[in-house]
Amino acid sequence: MSTVVRIHQTGGPEVLRVEQIDPGLPGPGEVRLRHTAIGVNFIDTYLRSGLYSLPHLPHGLGFAGAGVVEAVGEGVTGFAVGDRVCYGTGPAGSYATERVMPAAVLIRMPDTLADDIAAGMMLRGMTAQYLIRRLYPVQPGDVVLFHAAAGGVGEIACQWLKALGATVIGTVGSDEKAELARQSGCHHTIVYTRENFKERVKEITNGVGVAVVYDGVGKAVFEDSLDCLRLRGMMCTYGNASGPVPPVSPITLSQKGSLFLTRPTLAHYTSTRAELEATASELLDVVANGTVKVTIGQSYPLTEASRCHQDLEGRKTVGSTVLLP
Repeated sequence: MSTVVRIHQTGGPEVLRVEQIDPGLPGPGEVRLRHTAIGVNFIDTYLRSGLYSLPHLPHGLGFAGAGVVEAVGEGVTGFAVGDRVCYGTGPAGSYATERVMPAAVLIRMPDTLADDIAAGMMLRGMTAQYLIRRLYPVQPGDVVLFHAAAGGVGEIACQWLKALGATVIGTVGSDEKAELARQSGCHHTIVYTRENFKERVKEITNGVGVAVVYDGVGKAVFEDSLDCLRLRGMMCTYGNASGPVPPVSPITLSQKGSLFLTRPTLAHYTSTRAELEATASELLDVVANGTVKVTIGQSYPLTEASRCHQDLEGRKTVGSTVLLP
C-alpha cells in the first residue's frame, strides 16, 4: 500500500487527506516509482484551492519528485528497476510514497545529485530555464526584475541570471529574504512591504525601466510591474501567488510603451520529449558545475502536507520545499 495525500473537495489546507491506496501495477509505457523525496510547488495550492482544475476528485497533488524505479511496464525503454529518477512536470499525484506514472516524464538522476535537491528543484529549475533561456533569452547587460526573488524559482533564476551577465533586481517580503536574494545573485533588492518597488526600479534604472519582469506573484504586483518596463519590454506573469491577474486591455500595453505580455506554463515549453530532455539537461548542467546552488529551505513529513501548505501560502518558506515519505 502507498501512503498518499489527496483531496476529495477543493478548499484550504484542511482538505488534504492522508490515505492508504494500492498503487497498482504499471501498464504499457508506465513505471511504478518509490519516492525518496517529493517537491512542493505553489501550483499545488492552486489545484487544492480550485483555482486550477483537476480531471476528477478525489485526486492527488504534486508535480515533482525523486525516487527509485520499482517496476516497469510493457514497452518502457531507457529505464530499469533500480534506476534513480526525478521529474517536475507531473502528472499530478506525487504526494505519495509510491505511484504509477508515465515513464516519458522521467529524467535519469546523476549519481552526485541528492534526492531532496532533485525533487525540490526540478519544477522550479525547469521553470527558471524556460523563462530566462527561451521565453525571453536574457543577454549580458539586460536589467531584469524578478518578483519573489527568495522563493524556489527566484533562488535558481537569480543565480542563473547573474551568471548570464544580467543586472538583477529582486523583490522580497522581509530583510531576511533580502539577504537570501543577495546571496542568490540579486544586485538590488526591494522589500516591497515597506518600499514602492515601481519607484525603486525607476530610480535604479534612471527612469529607463527593465527589459523583462518575471512575476510569479500575480494580482498584487501586476499593474505596477507594467510601469517598470522599458519601451517594448516583456511582462511575463507565470504565477498567481496573490491571486489571478485581472483582464487587461491590449491598448494598455500600447500606451505603456508597446509592451509584450505573456502568461506561459512549463507544460507548453516541455511538450515533447526532446524539449523536456533539453530543459532538464541544461538545469542539471548548471547545478553540476556550481553555477546554481539549490537550497532546501524546509522539509516536512508527507503526512504533514497540510502544515506545509499553510506555511507556503503564509510566505513562511524560502528556497525549495520538500515532503519526505
